[in-house]
Amino acid sequence: MKTCGYDIIGDVHGHADKLDALFNRLGYVRSGIHWVPPPGRRAVFVGDLIDRGPEQLRVVDTVRAMIDAGHAHAVMGNHEFNAIAWATPDPDAPGAFLRRHSAKNLKLHAEFLRQVGEGSSRHNELIEWFKRLPPMLDLGGIRVVHAWWHQPLVDFVRASLQQHDTLDSEFLRRACKQGTQEFAAMEGLTKGQEIRLPDGCTFIDHAGVTRGVTRVRWWLDSATTFRDAAVVSDSQRMQIPDTRLPPELVIRPTPGTPVFIGHYWLSGTPQPLAANIACLDYSAARNGPLVAYRWNGETVLDKARFVLSE
Repeated sequence: MKTCGYDIIGDVHGHADKLDALFNRLGYVRSGIHWVPPPGRRAVFVGDLIDRGPEQLRVVDTVRAMIDAGHAHAVMGNHEFNAIAWATPDPDAPGAFLRRHSAKNLKLHAEFLRQVGEGSSRHNELIEWFKRLPPMLDLGGIRVVHAWWHQPLVDFVRASLQQHDTLDSEFLRRACKQGTQEFAAMEGLTKGQEIRLPDGCTFIDHAGVTRGVTRVRWWLDSATTFRDAAVVSDSQRMQIPDTRLPPELVIRPTPGTPVFIGHYWLSGTPQPLAANIACLDYSAARNGPLVAYRWNGETVLDKARFVLSE
């Protein structure tokens, strides 16, 4: 049987114009609200359909229509997960929500709430749809997750959700409580591996926030120091101590079937992060292009297969 070809698409963040441009470059044909792929192909979205961009509802409607027509798959990004938690009352704290309604959290989510109408029937219906997005997908020839494919976390979430086609209320409640297995699993899959910097060290991130933890370049097989391992820009890297990682934090890459991720706000010319790992987030939510990888069955990824919206 011929393997389906997949076009894996990075974080759209409500930029419907860039999604339209990318589909045109990929040879998709518009059919009403959605796009039809060339024969034998299917789109796969790595999550973060919402927040930041000007046409978030059009992006969601397009992706939903494509999934319903059998033309696409999508996984849950951290922004979809955060949207669910923002809208879900905390059963352990009357009057509160699973994601705190702080000024910091509101800033990240305000544009989506404005476009959808917070508390509207449309808002409530989209939250239920977000709950049905799988946190990860294994499609046979490829694996797709928003931030980190770590097999123990994948296995735990898969076992926890195997009886459901949605995030059930108890799993969701526990996934929003620090210290639980569910919290660690969803943090890892949708936000990535993080490590605390040694000796109280901090750095200032791209948003001007002082941080004492950093995401990890888990796809490397040669990171031995905190500076090597950190997911930061070149201008921030010298803020990270060049201290050797303790043995329990040594980075171990994910072998085997190709893995596609988003999340990391990369820049420059798209290329694989490792022979079997590619990130499709090249900062479309800022001034970067929306990026896809046109997978045709290969086990070693090829930089020539990246396609840009512009």
